[in-house]
Amino acid sequence: MNKSSSLFALFMIASIPSHAADEPLWEAGLGIATVYLPDYRGSNHSRGYALPMPYFIYRGDFFKEPLPEADVLVMGRILHDWDLDEKRMLLDKAYKALPDGGALIVYESIIDDDRRENAFGLLMSLNMLIETPGGFDYTGADCRGWMEEAGFRDTYVEQLLGPDSMVVGFK
Repeated sequence: MNKSSSLFALFMIASIPSHAADEPLWEAGLGIATVYLPDYRGSNHSRGYALPMPYFIYRGDFFKEPLPEADVLVMGRILHDWDLDEKRMLLDKAYKALPDGGALIVYESIIDDDRRENAFGLLMSLNMLIETPGGFDYTGADCRGWMEEAGFRDTYVEQLLGPDSMVVGFK
């Protein structure tokens, strides 16, 4: 790995899947996250660190079942697969699954509000239009609006590394 790959690289060490065929499947595991940090502020040298990172994956059908209750829900590269009505339905389900004060984090290659800067996000939207029946990528303002319609408050957009951004909303 190089310095630019400061995003997480996960390697599954252990997992515990559910065995009941009629229940949502869960997977709990332990992975490794790598992060590169400079030796000191202003340094041209950095070191890589490997950190243990537990994870939980819900493998249920979010169209047929309610979302699991949690303090924080993350939808990574999920909403862009679906049409507008399905996007709104998933955001409504997320709102219902969260406790008061809970948070939803949506991350994708979110298109900038002016639709001029994030070429990757625009191309990803074109790709979703080709590969899915109704999927499309969207701007941060679009996602914030849909989240607010579902009841979320204090929504904001934050740029991540590369073309990705996240939209955060609180119940």
